[in-house]
Amino acid sequence: MVGFKNRYMVTEVFLDPNRDLGVDDPIIITQYNVSKAIKDSILVNFGECGLASSLGSFQVKYLNPITKLCIIRTSREEYQKVWSAITMVRRIGNCPVLFNLLDLSGSIKACKVAALKCDEMKFEHYKLASGAPLSADVNQHMQNCLEKIKILEH
Repeated sequence: MVGFKNRYMVTEVFLDPNRDLGVDDPIIITQYNVSKAIKDSILVNFGECGLASSLGSFQVKYLNPITKLCIIRTSREEYQKVWSAITMVRRIGNCPVLFNLLDLSGSIKACKVAALKCDEMKFEHYKLASGAPLSADVNQHMQNCLEKIKILEH
C-alpha cells in the first residue's frame, strides 16, 4: 500500500516596507490569511476546477508571525500549480506582499530542518539588529515558535 505523496514548501512572506501604517489597517499574518490568499490566487489563475483539484491536501501547516516563515503542504501532483499561485499572490488583505520559496521537499522532517535553520538565523539577526538583549516575553515567544516547528513531525 502506497501512502499519499505530499510536497512541503517553506516560504517567506515579505511585507511591503513602504506601506503607510497610519492609513491602512495593520495586517496580521495568520495561517488563515495566507491560506485564503493562496486559494484566491488559485481560483483566479486556474479556475474552480484548478482550485478543487488543489484543495485535497492543501494546508498551511505552520506560520511564524515574527519571522513571517510558513510551511505549506500540497499534493505531489498539484504542487507546481500551488507554487505558481503562491508566486502570483500580491496582497494579503490590503497589504502588498511577496512570497519567497526557500525550500521544497517531500517530507515534513526535511522541511522542518530547513524552517528551523531559517528561523534561528532570523532570530539571531533580530537580536543583532536590536543591539540590546530581547525581553523575556519575546524570547519566550521565539522559543514557542521553534517548539511548534519541532512538533510538526506528526
